[in-house]
Amino acid sequence: MMSNVIGGAMLPHAPQFFTMPETEDKATVERVRAVAAEIGTKLKAMRPDLWIIFSNDHAEQFFHHAAPPFTVHVGGQATGEFAGRIFHWKIPSEIGFELVRELYRQNFDPAFTSTARIDYAIGIPLTHLGVSDPVLPSYVTASLPPQPTMERCYAFGEAVARTVTAMGLKTVILASGGMSHFPGTDRYANPELAWDSKAIEKLAAGNLKSLIGYDEAELDATGNIELRCWACAAGALGERKPDIVSMDPSWHHNYASLAWVGAQTEKHDAHYPAIRPELVELTSALHALAHEAEERALYIADAAAYADQFKLSEAQRQALIALDLPAIVAMGAHPLVPFLANLQVQRLRAGR
Repeated sequence: MMSNVIGGAMLPHAPQFFTMPETEDKATVERVRAVAAEIGTKLKAMRPDLWIIFSNDHAEQFFHHAAPPFTVHVGGQATGEFAGRIFHWKIPSEIGFELVRELYRQNFDPAFTSTARIDYAIGIPLTHLGVSDPVLPSYVTASLPPQPTMERCYAFGEAVARTVTAMGLKTVILASGGMSHFPGTDRYANPELAWDSKAIEKLAAGNLKSLIGYDEAELDATGNIELRCWACAAGALGERKPDIVSMDPSWHHNYASLAWVGAQTEKHDAHYPAIRPELVELTSALHALAHEAEERALYIADAAAYADQFKLSEAQRQALIALDLPAIVAMGAHPLVPFLANLQVQRLRAGR
């Protein structure tokens, strides 16, 4: 099934973007804002039916009373306030309820809320993107142990993608958070930039599933607990290269922004492809040479007569007679079959 997740982004949400203390580098903040504005323009141009944002809660609403791993907002609207900014977004509640129902059917048990507030983790990236359309927030417990594993977060995102695809909704997926930072600890001034760079290198190559390789201890040790939100988005986006990657570190955070804003046109040309329908006869002929002694004997005796047993195009027939491996592989044949056929034929011709 082709995914209806048409694009997305992973963006930082440091509170300093709005509080702007004297210790903050204004040029760095402006770069982050400019990158997000560019991403927002390109995502809005896709005209999505639905925006979903995965965000952690900063031990505010999901802490003492309940801390579910995933919570979907199903209220008609959500509001909040931070640093003098008032947040307000409409929420597509019917879609939210249907998403929860479908996730239950896929063996996930997300909580749902009608009253959760929008904090800066959601408000900052949406403001930077310039999103005014209704948004469906999905909260991830990232700050308070025990947190969901990265594997579970990725799988949750995959389930979300399956659901919105089945609903026929062109969807943009956002993730808020990351990268390394240690607020409230004595490591605050030492983000793990080297670790972040290696992680980003994999994501930039389109290996989004690499996120599931980080366990709880590594995420905590590197100040990357919020990458659980990224893992949710990664599961929904699938393995595709980002169109925009920006690393803008500060003295206390590594501001990293990634976005998927282009068409999914890139396809991997596998070294070992599936058997094409038009190559079934040629593959059968080669497979027999590779694995059946009697067929090899016929081929050695008269390669043209052997080839004429099969329904081949003239190009295929000539390539088989000559056992022209480069030509056969260029046609799209599975290369292991002609390789093994040639190995056996050459062995016999050499008298071995």
